[in-house]
Amino acid sequence: MRALAVSLLALLLSISGITLSFAVVDSTAFSSTETHSFVGFDRNQYPGDEALPILRKSFSFASYWLSSPPGEKSNSWIGKRDLMKAQGFGFLLLYQGRTSGQLPYKKDSIEAGLADARAAAAAALREGFPEGSVIFLDVEEGGRFFDGYHAYLRSWAESLTKEKFRPGIYCSGIVVDEGEGSTIISADDIRAHIGVADVVYWVYNDSCPPSPGCGVLQKTPMPSASGVAYASVWQYVRSPREKKVARHCRGYTSDGNCYAPGDAAHKWFLDENVANTPNPSAPH
Repeated sequence: MRALAVSLLALLLSISGITLSFAVVDSTAFSSTETHSFVGFDRNQYPGDEALPILRKSFSFASYWLSSPPGEKSNSWIGKRDLMKAQGFGFLLLYQGRTSGQLPYKKDSIEAGLADARAAAAAALREGFPEGSVIFLDVEEGGRFFDGYHAYLRSWAESLTKEKFRPGIYCSGIVVDEGEGSTIISADDIRAHIGVADVVYWVYNDSCPPSPGCGVLQKTPMPSASGVAYASVWQYVRSPREKKVARHCRGYTSDGNCYAPGDAAHKWFLDENVANTPNPSAPH
């Protein structure tokens, strides 16, 4: 009986040990994948070579335009990949999207999505980015989109996949009141209609809350804190501050912009982001 009791005790301890070891592994895995995020910046104009060492002290990744940014006739980021990579930056690849006013007909929308995907892929390869990289289509408009625009986004995602790059969408994560008790988030509207599963979402929501306001935080939130649970990147600050949305946010300077902690002279106003990885556009 005593020998049997000892054997049973050893068995119980062995089972307990196994259970405890699984608990520790599960806890560690959750911690590493769910509670750590990285801070990055984006802006339309390349900040200049001299800015990179200063900005790298605060940010893990940066935007990189593959086309001219909205409102610009040229692209100042071209040719800067190697220098930025040498400084240790990850990347957010961006391509300017069409506006709804530029897409009056569904057939035109499909052809536009195809053309933009091909142009974005070609630009990425010219700049030295590998196939499989995520390219985000810049969608500045918010609210609910019409069928023609959804056709454009679907064509972009499908065509970019065929070009061997991964499709991403930069879009609003802000709740829009449509009246009569109806609300919409642009990211949700896009996701519900795009028809492509492997799309990466970079959402902007600079209203406070959920945004912590301008500033690089020691404890950074996850992109899902934006209010869009499936977001991989969250732009929580836009410069200049959008008064209607971010009027309650702190940290902006008197000119309404946000600057890096090391930019004492306020040379480079910027937008701030958090992401699940230090290189959000890297191939997976």
